[in-house]
Amino acid sequence: STEKMAESSWERNPGVELDVGWVESSVVNLPATERRAATHKTRRSVKKEWQAAWLLRAVTCIDLTTLDGDDTPCNVKRLCHKAQNPVRQDLIEKLGVSDKNITVGAVCVYSSRVEDAVRSLREARSSVPVASVAAGFPAGQTPMSHRLDEIRDAVRFGATEIDIVITRTHVLTGDWKELYTEVKSMREACGAAHLKAILATGHLGTLTNVYKASLVCMMAGSDVIKTSTGKEAVNATFPVALVMLRAIRDYFQRTGYRVGFKPAGGIRAAKDALSWLALMKEELGDEWTKPDLFRIGASSLLGDIERQLFHHVTGRYAAGYQMPMS
Repeated sequence: STEKMAESSWERNPGVELDVGWVESSVVNLPATERRAATHKTRRSVKKEWQAAWLLRAVTCIDLTTLDGDDTPCNVKRLCHKAQNPVRQDLIEKLGVSDKNITVGAVCVYSSRVEDAVRSLREARSSVPVASVAAGFPAGQTPMSHRLDEIRDAVRFGATEIDIVITRTHVLTGDWKELYTEVKSMREACGAAHLKAILATGHLGTLTNVYKASLVCMMAGSDVIKTSTGKEAVNATFPVALVMLRAIRDYFQRTGYRVGFKPAGGIRAAKDALSWLALMKEELGDEWTKPDLFRIGASSLLGDIERQLFHHVTGRYAAGYQMPMS
């Protein structure tokens, strides 16, 4: 399979029975969460060759994304070329990683652009997977039958990862059974394709709701839980991430099943990517810093990482025209 998430030796999360008692009894300590998140951001980052290595790791975890109304076959093709060749070849050679075949984690597009992406990657003989947003992205306010059809269409077009949106109303009204049923049916519609459940945490009101929604989505068989669509006013933040990561840890300890994590929205600077990787390593361990269990949803992040790698190699910062367009 070309599916990066399918390369792992461990078992895919099949989901478990809904445990309403576990969900309802969960409470998040807001001051402690905010304190931990605040201290994480102020810590010194990695430097020099270690920084270059971590930045290359971050590249392999990017879901290189275009989700605009004016997406065309042409700009999707350009995105796919960048996905297969994310860093300038001369920089790759000087960093001594020519043998590593460094690509991004996936290309992420709307379902109507999946065939364009699949075709472009096939022409480039690339094994980068195609992810599609689906299920009424970004609001999730379309009829369930339409949402499931969109998932099945995206899979039929060649997507091997599906980024679905949940119905926020189920979370806000505490209807955990309905949320569980919804995500479970979406997982079934995905078939062999991996399901990333977007919680749209900026709409969920409280961190306790974020934790509960994370649990229910994992119980329903999500392979990855994702912070945001990137279209909300508030997207990926460290307090929200901490809550979701603790939910992933608790679920793993209780069931033995690993679930991935994807922050998305507003992640543009290389130093932010390093902070996210450090958070994953501290909270869940090195296993969760690789593309089968960690993705960053981003469009402009890759350009800044490439600029930092250029600086590491040459000692100076590149002008905009020296970097290939993504």
